Amino acid sequence: MPFVNGIGAPELVIILVIVMIIFGVGRLPEIGGALGKAIREFRSSQSSNSNTETKLESDAKNDK
Repeated sequence: MPFVNGIGAPELVIILVIVMIIFGVGRLPEIGGALGKAIREFRSSQSSNSNTETKLESDAKNDK
């Protein structure tokens, strides 16, 4: 399997060319912005979820 050791520069170039063919050069900034926003929202929801779980655990310990 060629991807066992990770993705190298040639693979990234091929992926970028395919994305440019499918979506066009003009839409790449729009797609990148949407992807960045989605990643930020996912990380913030994970951190708020983690904070809620930590608070619930500490409240449970304090109740004992």
